[in-house]
Amino acid sequence: MKTIDRQTLETALRSDQPPILLEALPEKYFRDGHLPGAKHFPHDQVRALAPTLLPRKNQGVVIYCASDTCRNSHIAAQELTRLGYADVSVYAGGKKDWESSGNALETCG
Repeated sequence: MKTIDRQTLETALRSDQPPILLEALPEKYFRDGHLPGAKHFPHDQVRALAPTLLPRKNQGVVIYCASDTCRNSHIAAQELTRLGYADVSVYAGGKKDWESSGNALETCG
């Protein structure tokens, strides 16, 4: 499984063709704060949400969750790979790593 570190992710998000950023945590945690531009993508709803949120299977996708000890992002990435998505990476550091570097989270409402 491909992984991506924070610096590489930050560069990719500023590029002309940024990856789709997905948070693989339950809705409460997404609403409390998520990486800027991320979409809510619970790890247990991959099959249902993928066709709508990820219509192109060759689009770059980065999935994250709470921290390097959280496995939701890995579960979601494995399922996307099984569904035929070709460019899936896990940002293993997740929200904890993002915030510890001084980056802000977005909140809903």
